[in-house]
Amino acid sequence: VGSAAWSRRAAAQLAADVRAGARGLKIFKQLGLHVRDEQGALVMPDDPRLADLWEQAAELHIPVLIHTADPVAFFRPLDAANERWDELQRHPDWHFYGPAFPPFEALIESLYRLIEAHPRTQFITAHVGCYPENLAFVSQMMDRYPNFVTDISARLAELGRAPYRARAWFLAYADRILFGTDAWPNRDEYQIHFRFLETADEYFDYSPAPTPPQGRWRIYGIGLPDPVLKKVYHNNAARLFGLKPI
Repeated sequence: VGSAAWSRRAAAQLAADVRAGARGLKIFKQLGLHVRDEQGALVMPDDPRLADLWEQAAELHIPVLIHTADPVAFFRPLDAANERWDELQRHPDWHFYGPAFPPFEALIESLYRLIEAHPRTQFITAHVGCYPENLAFVSQMMDRYPNFVTDISARLAELGRAPYRARAWFLAYADRILFGTDAWPNRDEYQIHFRFLETADEYFDYSPAPTPPQGRWRIYGIGLPDPVLKKVYHNNAARLFGLKPI
């Protein structure tokens, strides 16, 4: 990023990819955490040098799925107060606390400045607006910026421990929430997702793993009505990709 004609080449490559069959663009969390320009400076999601890429996505009518930051706990000290201590012990490379990384809040602010700056581009924010710990904030952003939807991938642990607020959020934004797991398809994972979304069961495991992978708590079901489930499971994604609704 920053070299001569970089943005033009990137936009041209995206157009070529779509001609070859690509249906969208995925931006991983490395943008903002690890990606650096030719001078060695960290590149944030709203860096103006990336603007041509987002505008090309708008011209091509493809969505941009973007993952910015990570759980808030990954940006906090790894001490006895960090509720994801187990997870970070298993994956120390997921710990982004310290001067080498931007604060969580700076990354989130950069993400939503990006969405605001490109209203013609359809964004999909990964992992409940990239901030599932704060559904009030995510709701404010969804109200403010109609050009993005979000998925629920890998965030049942957060949604399921705030079931009243989560259910209200699903009902309020039923047209803008996408189903996802962030895992290879497997029966156990799907059963847990279905239990969370479709039942009012209480205090059950959010993962089939023997030790809860994201924190030592359990979750509660939110019992969504069928019309909302159809949108979340299929119809919202079908609208984005030009598929037939059910």
